[in-house]
Amino acid sequence: MAENESRSVAQNKKAYHDYFVIESYEAGIELFGTEVKSVRQGKLNLKDSWCSIDGGEIFANGMHISPYEHGNIFNRDPMRPKKLLMHKKEINKLYGLTKQQGYAIIPLSVYFKKGKAKVQLGLCKGKKLYDKREDAAKKSAARSIERAVRGEKNI
Repeated sequence: MAENESRSVAQNKKAYHDYFVIESYEAGIELFGTEVKSVRQGKLNLKDSWCSIDGGEIFANGMHISPYEHGNIFNRDPMRPKKLLMHKKEINKLYGLTKQQGYAIIPLSVYFKKGKAKVQLGLCKGKKLYDKREDAAKKSAARSIERAVRGEKNI
């Protein structure tokens, strides 16, 4: 793998189902040794995670990193809030948007870039039930069109 390439570890597919992603940001994540080993093995769940800003720092809550099998006493709590590393200016901008306009900050994916664990954060707005139905209908229509095209080629 080249030095510039990134390797994806986990995706939060539920976030795209439940939210409109307005903007995305990249942040570093503060992990301990055994957590990094677990993440490299792909033992990470982003399904119900969200971010909060407290005291000028941003934290990822609900991100589950399974304990490392060979880690014994050095394993940390799998559900502990993980501190994210971003520029103060970006954190202040996100804080203002979440407080005034009702946006949420949701982790979209975790990946390694140049050997460092990174999180892609999305500035998201919640979808209503009818938006979710509309997206499901579009996906279904696209799938049926794709099947019809493949079916015609096979004949």
